[in-house]
This record gives sequence, structure tokens and C-alpha cells, in this order.
Amino acid sequence: QVHLVESGGGLVQPGGSLSLSCVASKRTNNMYTMGWFRQAPGNEREFVAQIRWSGGRTYYADSVKGRFTISRDNAKNTVYLQMNNLKPEDTAVYYCAAPSRGLIYSELHRPDNYDYWGQGTQVTVSS
Repeated sequence: QVHLVESGGGLVQPGGSLSLSCVASKRTNNMYTMGWFRQAPGNEREFVAQIRWSGGRTYYADSVKGRFTISRDNAKNTVYLQMNNLKPEDTAVYYCAAPSRGLIYSELHRPDNYDYWGQGTQVTVSS
């Protein structure tokens, strides 16, 4: 079983920055990627970003492109999400997630394609 643990959430003013981290207890041979989702109250869980462990290719939701950056440290089994120019609509619980198989592009955005989830960390953007 793979366990994911997020950290780094908090309260920030609009225009501010936060950095999230997610550590995986292990990486199996079929874990090609790891990513972030978020869920605001009353909303469905939505895709934010994903990165491939090998090669580092990244994918972003349109709503965060140019503001968020996902990166990884393979030696530490850790993925990061640097969030800049935060907006009130970024307020949500952010979840780290990993699939247990390779995903094609059309599958990246669907939470039900991910098998391992962290407990979530709250990000609140408010003045």
C-alpha cells in the first residue's frame, strides 16, 4: 500500500504564494505520475496539475497555468506545488494523488483514475 502525506496549506491573502508538498511512502513500478487535485465546498474534485516521475513532463488545468508550478524530487519521493498569485477561487482542500498505472492524456483529469490519495490540506485565500 502506498501512503501519501501532504503538507504546506494555510491562509494567504489574494496575490500571495503558498507551497505544498506531498511525500509518497514508496513508488511502485507502475506509479508513473503523481499529481494534485482540489475540492471546494459544494464542488466536485477537480484536477490541478500532474508530473511524470521520469522526464518531469507536466500537465496543468487551464485555471492555474502560469500561476502554479508542479515539480518533483525523485530521490525523496516528493512532489511539490508552488502556487503564486493566489486568488479567492483557489480556496479548497488540496489532495495529492497517484494512479497505479500509466494514464493517457484524456484520463488525467478524472479522479476515479487515481488509486492513492493523501488526506488533504486546506488552502484558504482571503483578505
